[in-house]
Amino acid sequence: MTSAKAVIFGCAGLAFTPDEVMFFQTHKPWGLILFARNIGDAQQIKALTRQFREIVGRENAPVFIDQEGGRVQRIKEPIAQKYPSGAVLGAIYQNHAQKGQQAAFEMSLLHAEDLLPLGINADCLPVLDVPVPGAHDVIGDRAYGHEVKSVAELGRAAADGLLAGGVLPVMKHIPGHGRAGVDSHKALPVVETDLATLQEVDFAPFRLHADLPMAMSAHVVYSAIDRENPATTSKTVIDSVVREYIGFDGLLMTDDLSMHALSGDFTDRTNASFAAGCDIVLHCNGVMDEMVPVAAASPWLDGKALDRAERATSLLSQPQVGKDMAQLRKDFNRLISTHT
Repeated sequence: MTSAKAVIFGCAGLAFTPDEVMFFQTHKPWGLILFARNIGDAQQIKALTRQFREIVGRENAPVFIDQEGGRVQRIKEPIAQKYPSGAVLGAIYQNHAQKGQQAAFEMSLLHAEDLLPLGINADCLPVLDVPVPGAHDVIGDRAYGHEVKSVAELGRAAADGLLAGGVLPVMKHIPGHGRAGVDSHKALPVVETDLATLQEVDFAPFRLHADLPMAMSAHVVYSAIDRENPATTSKTVIDSVVREYIGFDGLLMTDDLSMHALSGDFTDRTNASFAAGCDIVLHCNGVMDEMVPVAAASPWLDGKALDRAERATSLLSQPQVGKDMAQLRKDFNRLISTHT
């Protein structure tokens, strides 16, 4: 693997600026993440992802997106159809568990069919958070349900569908964002729930998916474990919960470092994330003044983090589907139409 820094960056617009090209050539981020501001038409997306890989010198460099369906779907019609939220899949599951799992698998397979030709090979899905009454709506209908079994079974189907389509799944937000009382984009959530309940509910879906290749951290304080630091910057949470109790030994990336849940400047946030045990940091907004200190504080991938990154990218492949995708899309839309 050509050297890469342990960071995933966004970019400002539809094409790389000369400053971004020079910056990425120097720091060679491991991955790129796209948002709505980076989406024009299909040819533009292909050109952007192709140029990123040329700049960093890695043909299989991961390009990420949040393509969940519902209110979190970065690529929209006419490039990709409008997909339902996780809650819609959960409603199908409640009526007929097997059909719900089938719908989750097929939707991920269709995501992969949409994304891979554009050069996007990693999707920040499945959402394994379990919302509880009174929690902030930042998760809300993005979740598959309000109990562990449905979240875990639909999450597994969604991850399997992405992998079958040749796209890396990234489970989020480990070890659980469902109890957050505030939106971590804007403030720091503090969860006061006891450890036994967290283990029984919040952590449980992640424990059942510990074999997946990648996970995104939660910017959430769990006061029963670490009263001071959110999971992203808590060595106690990452060591004792993520790695030990959940048993996750895949690549751990932070949620976006520019979110207001985190404190300190961008050097502090980056250093704290790596010191806590994150393998890769994520910075999304494409603001160069923030990216420069993040890049400076990010190490080159090495040791366990490099092993985990290589293990994740080794799963990238051509789709092994063996299905009539046009017919599958028709069948999926027919199933969904009866529940929306």
